[in-house]
Amino acid sequence: MIFDTHAHYLSSRFDDHREALLDSLPGQGVGGVVECGVDLATSRNAVQLSHSRPWIYAAAGIHPESIIDEEASTVTQFHGDWRRELAEIEPLFEDERVVAVGECGLDHHWPIPEQEQLELFRAQLALAREHDLPILIHDREAHGETYALLREYRPKGIVHAYSGSADDALWIARQGMFIGFGGALTFKNARRAVEAAAALSLENIVLETDCPYMAPEPLRGRECNSAMICHTAQKLAEIKNVPVEEVLRVTNANARALFGV
Repeated sequence: MIFDTHAHYLSSRFDDHREALLDSLPGQGVGGVVECGVDLATSRNAVQLSHSRPWIYAAAGIHPESIIDEEASTVTQFHGDWRRELAEIEPLFEDERVVAVGECGLDHHWPIPEQEQLELFRAQLALAREHDLPILIHDREAHGETYALLREYRPKGIVHAYSGSADDALWIARQGMFIGFGGALTFKNARRAVEAAAALSLENIVLETDCPYMAPEPLRGRECNSAMICHTAQKLAEIKNVPVEEVLRVTNANARALFGV
């Protein structure tokens, strides 16, 4: 019943045990995973991975950090010309296993040129609209600009790793988008995330890992995987005062309805 709406199993941290780990997940209750690309190379590999197992799906896009990441194909292959890279990513949206655009968005934590990442995000919002696909949004210390673009484009999709206020979460839900909660919801200092989760209906929430990062308590600091969503679901069940089975059922249904799978 676990549907992980945001994973990065192509991370090098999984290189020596990826296949065995993925093969183990269905036996631990994982029924769906979206593998997220962050540039052309990882987007292509995400599509390839999605064809290896019927419960893995792919998202294709360019992360804002890829503009400055010396290991991203945005830099190594396209020398920063993300427009040309995005043109090569676009045909991937025709693959039946690609269910979303992303991971993309805005990030003001790292020294990424603001105008470039804004234009890149706009271009991917336009592609999501053109191809009628959900979008997976990265919003780090950029709430104002991100919400302005949500108001302008009115996409369907997920605000991933939500870190805003409860009021903003309710506004995003009214725009027709889902709020993604991961392991950070279980952290002891997760006051804002807990307040947002409490304010929202379960019908507006999906679960995620961002694995290999952000393992939930009591596994914080370990390599994360989709099976660990059970701990995030348990925390959400406590916040909502409902059985954990209800949390997993509803969030699974939300993800499948959004992605059309």
